[in-house]
Amino acid sequence: MEYTQLGRTGLKVSRLVLGTMNFGPQTDEAVSHAIMDAALDAGVNFFDTANVYGWGENKGRTERIIGNWFAQGGERRDKVVLATKVYGNMAPDGGSAWPNHDRLSALNIRRAVDASLKRLQTDYIDVYQFHHVDRNTPFDEIWQAVDVLVQQGKILYVGSSNFPGYKIAQANETAARRGGTIGLVSEQCLYNLFERRAEMEIIPAAREYGLGVIPWSPLHGGLLGGVIQKEVRGSRRATGRAADALADPAARARIQSYEDLCDKHGLAPGEVALAWLLTRPGVTGPIVGPRTAEQLESALRAVELELGEDVLLTLEETFPGPGASPEAFAW
Repeated sequence: MEYTQLGRTGLKVSRLVLGTMNFGPQTDEAVSHAIMDAALDAGVNFFDTANVYGWGENKGRTERIIGNWFAQGGERRDKVVLATKVYGNMAPDGGSAWPNHDRLSALNIRRAVDASLKRLQTDYIDVYQFHHVDRNTPFDEIWQAVDVLVQQGKILYVGSSNFPGYKIAQANETAARRGGTIGLVSEQCLYNLFERRAEMEIIPAAREYGLGVIPWSPLHGGLLGGVIQKEVRGSRRATGRAADALADPAARARIQSYEDLCDKHGLAPGEVALAWLLTRPGVTGPIVGPRTAEQLESALRAVELELGEDVLLTLEETFPGPGASPEAFAW
């Protein structure tokens, strides 16, 4: 496994991030534990989750699965850089009739951290991430809450997820003005070969402020994982984001070209998509969310896959980026 610094910090993390969103809803606890053991054995030390994972009546279940895994000992917690998130509504009844169980108020941040620590069976979180922008809470309030939690030893670093570039700037400028906090150190964003709009403003802002970029949905919901081949074999039908993309004939033609390129070079499409992200400036590592041990093994191979210049050029032609801002839409 390869390691890199998380943004401008001294924290060393693996170049693959183990995403746990499937643990509970699609992967039972025993298999989830086996996947985490296999990831750790392979050198993956960066695990990502969120308080809402498990969803619906089971929100929080994913954190509990991870907590039960930590409780098995064997230095599991010490070896893992643990990241979780706050924003989603965690009220038992969905919160429709009761406020302050979601978003980024100081009250909810304090409540959410303590609840996550309990479920995760740990006394600290390495990277505490804001799952979404809260336009109703000023960053002065957010950073005040963070300062207290850092002083209490409950969190070490803070990251963002799904932030636009201007909010990354606003957050870190506020942190710099206040002093006493390092500000955001990472940004999770939707970024892959098919969806490259993050290159316009989000990734430049992250690099300017020293944030590590952690792409989520690196296969775009399975679209870049050989989806057309799987349809032909009858092993899997596209759903969600992948199905929406394939409904567009032009997009389907691009995916077909992509799969043909991978087939020509004897490469697995999903591994190529991950390997491409690992070549991108500013990227710390993509989040992979395996449902099975086999999917984890495929993701691990991508770290060692070196894409030739001819493959990289063809990928750029097949999936051209939007270009930098403002040149992408101005002179």
